Amino acid sequence: MKDQRSTFRHRFILDRHLYLMLLPVILFYFVFKYAPMVGEIIAFKDYRLGDGIFGSPWVGFKHFESLFGSIDFWRVLRNTLVLNVYSLVFGFPVPIVLALLLNEVRKEWYKRTVQNLLYLPHFISWVILGGIFIAILSPSTGIVNTVLVNVFGIEPIYFMADSRWWPVAYTVSGIWREAGWGTILYLAAMASIDPQLYEAAKIDGASKLRQMWHITLPGIRSTIAILLVLRMGSMLDVGLEQTLILQNQSVLDVADVISTYVYRVGLQNMSYSYTTALGLFQSLVSFILVVSVNRLTRAFGERGLW
Repeated sequence: MKDQRSTFRHRFILDRHLYLMLLPVILFYFVFKYAPMVGEIIAFKDYRLGDGIFGSPWVGFKHFESLFGSIDFWRVLRNTLVLNVYSLVFGFPVPIVLALLLNEVRKEWYKRTVQNLLYLPHFISWVILGGIFIAILSPSTGIVNTVLVNVFGIEPIYFMADSRWWPVAYTVSGIWREAGWGTILYLAAMASIDPQLYEAAKIDGASKLRQMWHITLPGIRSTIAILLVLRMGSMLDVGLEQTLILQNQSVLDVADVISTYVYRVGLQNMSYSYTTALGLFQSLVSFILVVSVNRLTRAFGERGLW
């Protein structure tokens, strides 16, 4: 035991510069991630600004009972899940496909140009990107409806004002902004695949598609699994900025999600305890999803997150 302590002290002194560099990161997480968790107890209190977090009276599960008895809660939960399922089913595979295609491009200048164009939307704020997207889908002047009317003879579609089309437009806008950025990790994973595997496949007469299927995809399988686990952790979380920019009164029945509900009820109506209860519910469900999918991933032979 004494030898172990001596060894630990020796290693700590030896790597003291690395531990010193780690200190700001630990402080960041402590101050901005862990310390605010103390405020979660207001979900079990009738929080009043004058009494503070610790002075407000305890009310047990009163806010959770109000939450689960509210029609609005089940409506925003349904909308949140629908938008996230759309994003998962249609949005998650897009960066993988783009990365597979970019990996096969041999002209470096062309590859870099396409990559930069794909990354660009990620750096544009939702305020600007949402305005561009709404203009593109405009029923009177938008390019999409112009093509639909003049080429296919279809009546203009009110994408942003129709409850059936709004979730589709929302999902496409999200894919447009983040798909290119999401290819970075997959391209990095593809770069670590042994080139000799491709050479051997070529000698055996494997086509490009077979090389993708039997070499590239298995090579990035663990990266896909980890990103899927991380993605499941945000299944009850929809970007507030994107939703606020794209939603309007005519589609509120499908566009009102948990984040906008928390913003409206929690901040504007000052129902802090009620929305904190909702936040705790979100965190609990996300935790269960991450643990479940991680265990499923490990059952399929991948390493998972832990």
